[in-house]
Parts: sequence; C-alpha cells; structure tokens
Amino acid sequence: MREIVLDTETTGLSPASGDRVVEIGCIELINHMPTSQHYHQYINPERPMPEEAFRIHGLGDDFLKDQPVMAEIIDGFLEFIGDDPLVIHNAEFDMRFLNAELERLNRPQMPMKRAIDTVRMARRKFPGAPASLDALCKRFEIDNSSRALHGALLDAELLAEVYLELTGGRQPDLELAAEKEKQSAGNLAAGKTRRDPRPHAASDGELEAHAAFMEKITDPIWNK
Repeated sequence: MREIVLDTETTGLSPASGDRVVEIGCIELINHMPTSQHYHQYINPERPMPEEAFRIHGLGDDFLKDQPVMAEIIDGFLEFIGDDPLVIHNAEFDMRFLNAELERLNRPQMPMKRAIDTVRMARRKFPGAPASLDALCKRFEIDNSSRALHGALLDAELLAEVYLELTGGRQPDLELAAEKEKQSAGNLAAGKTRRDPRPHAASDGELEAHAAFMEKITDPIWNK
C-alpha cells in the first residue's frame, strides 16, 4: 500500500487572497513505513513574502526569486504523488492551496476525500488533547529538536513518524493480537468456556481393519 505524506509552506493563510505555495515536501510510505523515496521543491511564488510568513518558515524573497515557478515543477510533483492517498496534517489547508495552484494552471483538482487528515485522527484517538505536530511528537517521544522553523520536508518526515504511531506503531499486528487475546479472556470471564478437544485416536474396529489390510500386502518395502 503506497501513501504520500505531504506538507507545504506558503506565503500566508488564504489562497483566495493571492497567497501561494513556496515549498512542497513529500515522503513515500509503503505499508505505513517510509521508503528512501521523497520529493522536495522550493517554488518562486511570484509575489513578495509577508514578514509574518517569513518568521514561520524563513523563506525570503532573495532565496525564492531564484527558484522555479509552479508551472515548471507541477508535472514532477504530480508524477511523484500519482493517485495515491495523501497523508496531511490539517489536510484542508494544504489541499486548498494545492488545488488553487492547479486551478491557476488549468489542471484537474484533487478531491478532498483523497486526503488522510492526521489532525482528525489524533482528535479521535486523544479527545481534548492538543493535536499540533509538536504536541504529537512530544506524545510519541519523536525527536523534533531540529524544528526551529517550519520546513515542508522536515515536517513531512516528522508527520510520517506520527502517522505510523497513530496507525498502531511499528508492529500494528501485535496490537491486534493483544486485542483478540483481551476479547478471548472476556469471553471466558463471561462463562463462554472453550470446547474440549475432539478425540482423534483410532477405534478398535479401525485398528483391526488396518491390520487385516496390511496382511494382504505382499513383499512390503518396509521389510527390505
């Protein structure tokens, strides 16, 4: 099963107001585990970077002006993600921005149902608890000390680890086995006893019939 963990950095909070994507980071997962394949790209937003956004990710005009524009990188990005599910923290935000970029380029939109939102997963699993990426890293003891600023690839890498924990950790089968054992113990406690094993020994009649059959065999190989 292939999934893509995805994160973006932008010039602001609203694509409807002209904010643009300036960085995309993607990590490939196979059966929830990261592979060596990833996609990372800085993008020239073709507009100035607001100071508020710069303080979050540190991507300024001097750096971004030399990066390719979205039209130049879109094919490589779409090829990498393919048609696979997208694992995104606060998926609505990133999907709105990506679809706005696709719309500018007259490309088909990506349906929201394609996204797996880890914020929603975390809130279902830990009701009332903080669901930010930093909070989840702390909960799962994932080292995020290098996250002084937001960065799409680094955040995607951290999110890949968080997603693995949200889906049951590195050995989800053990969790399933533990749950089955718990259910079995509950059944016994409720008076649902196990069935006695069925006897499988041959009867006297079957033993006599077998002996009579063996006497009919001439020159058996086991006598040589």
